[in-house]
Amino acid sequence: MIKITATGFYAPDKILTNADLEKMVDTTDEWIITRTGIKERRIASEDQATSDLCLEAARRTLQNGNFETKDIDLIIVATSTPDTLFPSTACWVQQGLEADHVAAFDISAGCTGFLYGMIVAEGLILNGIARRILLVGGELLTKITNWQDRSTCVLFGDAAGAVVLEESKDDSGMLSQYWRADGSLGNLLILPAGGTRMPASAQTVADKLHCLHMKGNEVFKHAVKRMGEAAVEALRKAGLKKEDVRWLIPHQANTRIIEATGKRVHLPPEKVYVNIQRYGNVSVASIPISLHELREDGKLKKGDIVLMDAFGAGFTWAAVVYRW
Repeated sequence: MIKITATGFYAPDKILTNADLEKMVDTTDEWIITRTGIKERRIASEDQATSDLCLEAARRTLQNGNFETKDIDLIIVATSTPDTLFPSTACWVQQGLEADHVAAFDISAGCTGFLYGMIVAEGLILNGIARRILLVGGELLTKITNWQDRSTCVLFGDAAGAVVLEESKDDSGMLSQYWRADGSLGNLLILPAGGTRMPASAQTVADKLHCLHMKGNEVFKHAVKRMGEAAVEALRKAGLKKEDVRWLIPHQANTRIIEATGKRVHLPPEKVYVNIQRYGNVSVASIPISLHELREDGKLKKGDIVLMDAFGAGFTWAAVVYRW
């Protein structure tokens, strides 16, 4: 098995509240809270890029685990909002850490990217390819948000979370994993322009095709179904039952999806961790932030079973069962 030996995160200082959004678009605090559960979200500064958030999260995580840069032999960054199409954001983070001795690459799997990263890391560590991996999930979604689209601009925030992963020497660690994808539904949640399918042009910029486009109702239906599927299958593979779970950590997309996933696994609300009210949807950063907060608050005890569950653009979905 592999285990988490350090956690940490970084969220920008600037806070955008629902009251602020009421002045920007035709919406209300009540509507946002009722539909999403979000009260505020963090916003990066104009000069910050995704790698800046990831780098700060990485530094805090290494410090929290009493690690130095030389202790890491691979950097993986999960993101859908890279600084540049190439080089990878992981290489920019490597530069910032002055970790020129290690390999580095990105994973693009939407909001599921952090769990995809854990599953990839497991294979690399258990096969002896890497010994200690720094996995970062970072997103700067507000820079690809259409601030005139009231259905999406209320949802997203900026943040990065990170963990250090290595082989477990005891009975704690990743017990099972489940991951899937369905590319036939990709157009339901997409950043249309900027790639080779639709290269950047004056027209694509004018048409806001470099902003996130989402068919919210369709995404909701698939997210509820697939997150439930992933959670059930991961528990089955681990040979565990719902009664064994101490914490469900779902991707923080909106409270309705979170509540529906909890009900699908038949877990009471007090076992479902929720922090979307403070950060909004920060995509790949939501699960590592939640892990760190639970750990720092003393709510994770040795032996606790944690079920992590996510769904994202692609579509992708995954769940991981972990014994703390």
